[in-house]
Amino acid sequence: MRPMHRTPPSDWPFMKMHGLGNDFVVVDARAQPVALSDTLIRALADRHRGVGFDQLAVISDGTDLTITFYNADGSQSAACGNATRCIAAREMARRGVDALSIDVTGRGMLQAVQTPDGGTAVNMGHPQTAWQDIPLAQDVDTLALPIGGGPVATGMGNPHCTFFVDDVLAIDLATRGAQMEHHPLYPERTNVQFAQIIGPDHIRMRVWERGTGITLASGSSSCAVAVAAARKGLTGRTVRMDLDGGTLHIDWREDGVWMAGPTAHVFDGVLTQSFLDGLT
Repeated sequence: MRPMHRTPPSDWPFMKMHGLGNDFVVVDARAQPVALSDTLIRALADRHRGVGFDQLAVISDGTDLTITFYNADGSQSAACGNATRCIAAREMARRGVDALSIDVTGRGMLQAVQTPDGGTAVNMGHPQTAWQDIPLAQDVDTLALPIGGGPVATGMGNPHCTFFVDDVLAIDLATRGAQMEHHPLYPERTNVQFAQIIGPDHIRMRVWERGTGITLASGSSSCAVAVAAARKGLTGRTVRMDLDGGTLHIDWREDGVWMAGPTAHVFDGVLTQSFLDGLT
């Protein structure tokens, strides 16, 4: 369901943000409603003819604020950890607070805090490890799926498939990721990760995001990989996660999976009326 239903005005404002190169267009719909369509979302996501992003985030009013996420192909995403951290960082700075509650559509209420090193942490909630909650198409062992390589299935509000490999750089991520995204065991498609255990508290990971493709980083994927590694006994519950775009720190606690790292608000911009008119 699209959150707004009015034609965008001329000079429609947006923000460009990223967490470790995992980049987002953020629209604040609290000030003025915006109309979204699959056509508009895909046009915005085009890195040559639009703005370019891995996910689109739309802010609306909520307990503190509500965020709805969309993938680059126009499909809705239930969770996006790095975008949540980016928006939380900006909103906490704007309000002059160091903690915030965020209602993420499809995931529920998440808590964000500023960290002592100037980063931002968010509790991404409890992982789903039962097959029907991830969801999978049938009752299978989520720690060793009946797929070559025996990947782990995890839900973080969105589905994940994690392969543990000896060398992540040797993987053809574009080919393997695209194949696995549409595996019939995942009725809602899946995010795909390839992870290499560096040590008991250190993982190197690369990610293919459903509806987007290869990204430099992914917050929910990082949480899913950390949970999968801990469940398999490969690491503890607190790990350093090195991605193509940088490092996140994941801590699977009793109250949920916390993710911390840097954020960046790169620029503010406007969409011109001529761009919007060209989509009709």
